[in-house]
Amino acid sequence: MRKTRKRYTREFKVEAVRLALESGEAASRIAKELGVHPNTLKAWMDELQADPKNAFPGKGRMKPDAEELQRLRREVVRLRQELEFLKKTAAYFAKQSR
Repeated sequence: MRKTRKRYTREFKVEAVRLALESGEAASRIAKELGVHPNTLKAWMDELQADPKNAFPGKGRMKPDAEELQRLRREVVRLRQELEFLKKTAAYFAKQSR
């Protein structure tokens, strides 16, 4: 039987990190009280400290950098397809003009 993964809101994560940082208690103790794994709380702390504004974007959402990277990759694929088409077209017309 498969377990479903727990989902936590952004507010919960931010509050958990605030508690861990401001309480003076060990992060593992705070994690145990909140019912999360200590490694999970540590990951939340790292993510929030690295980029407070864009931390925890939510399900189905991406951070702005990741979103831009995905858009650029799609554009590269499209441009390569267009280039390949133009090469084939140029070869066809070069053959026709002989």
